[in-house]
Amino acid sequence: MKGKGNALIAQAGGPTAVINSSLSGMVTQAAQENNIDRVYGCRWGMYGLLNELFIDLSREDVQVIQGLKTTPSSALGSSRYKLAEKDMPRVLEIFKKHQIHYFLGIGGNDTMLNVFQIEHFCRKNQYELFGMGCPKTVDNDLFGTDHTPGFPSAARYVALSVLQAGILARDMQKVDSFSVYQSIGRDAGWLAAAAYAAKKEEADPPHIILIPEVPFNEENFFKQFEYSLQKFRYVSIVCGEGIAYADGKPVSASNVKDPFSNIEFGAMGGTSAALVLHRMIRNQYEFRGEFQIPESLAMCAADRAVTHDIEEAFRLGQSAVLNAAHGVSGLMTTLVRQSDQPYRVEIGTIPLNEVAAKTKPIPREWIAEQGLMVNEKFGEYIRPLVGPMPEYAKLGYYSII
Repeated sequence: MKGKGNALIAQAGGPTAVINSSLSGMVTQAAQENNIDRVYGCRWGMYGLLNELFIDLSREDVQVIQGLKTTPSSALGSSRYKLAEKDMPRVLEIFKKHQIHYFLGIGGNDTMLNVFQIEHFCRKNQYELFGMGCPKTVDNDLFGTDHTPGFPSAARYVALSVLQAGILARDMQKVDSFSVYQSIGRDAGWLAAAAYAAKKEEADPPHIILIPEVPFNEENFFKQFEYSLQKFRYVSIVCGEGIAYADGKPVSASNVKDPFSNIEFGAMGGTSAALVLHRMIRNQYEFRGEFQIPESLAMCAADRAVTHDIEEAFRLGQSAVLNAAHGVSGLMTTLVRQSDQPYRVEIGTIPLNEVAAKTKPIPREWIAEQGLMVNEKFGEYIRPLVGPMPEYAKLGYYSII
């Protein structure tokens, strides 16, 4: 029955190139559901929820909602605030005040945890709430889904960046003998490993991929560095920002922590793994090299967004609303791969408590034996996601003598 309740949508955590496509899918689907009256958007994630910073998305022009499909970043705004148990009574009070009976969270591990906590608390207090999660993270570390929306586009950004920077390093090897590219990814190396998508031959960049799943070993690293230097005359390295030694100490040597006691990497930490690796190599060989640290650029590069990534994000948003409007609650919508060639996925679901606050690593069987590269099993996984890589010309360097 129309007017049964209002829906509230929140985006949380870091943005992606396609998170707004999920928002567009949700608003579009909600407009077709008789059980949903108004659709509200929560400004600034969970911080905005606690402070009732809501906007009425039902009043937005249809063309604006459609335009969100190809708009980068997070249109509702986001924050790093994570709800605690002490916040739940306040959340319930706000939901009652605004007659919110549908709560839809778009985000990663922590967002799924918050949706689960809210849904559970409301049910325990006999308040009718249908809570659904929609996956989002360029880190690709959510359980229960083949991949997360935003990852394919960010992965393509990384693969193209490393490929092109590698060509630059190859041609400028008399000036700079190595390059280090750092990707985001605190605990999982999916995005760093995505550079493999453009690699066809051993000589192609990258030559070394360092990921958080494998403890960093300086001796093994330099053995592989020396091998690549001797064979290719330059070395292309990719590292995840969260790589660490076997004792858990970050390679970045950062001691700065965020409000959740997580070590800050990159600019926020005042140092980075790429800078430390660069310094190690300089100290060992005393020759020049480059490093690239794009930080969050991969999260909002709409010009490199993958078409199916946009469409999958939209469908996942639609599915979350469709499930909630028909009485389903406590689930996250997922992508289930049906085929690599041709690439095809279906929409599924998984209980939120199986996803919340967990991190999905790259399977060990997808990582090369020495831990300094991924293997072709990962290649079979990643290539359908990022799409075809460009083919660049290469001189034959024929001698005139």
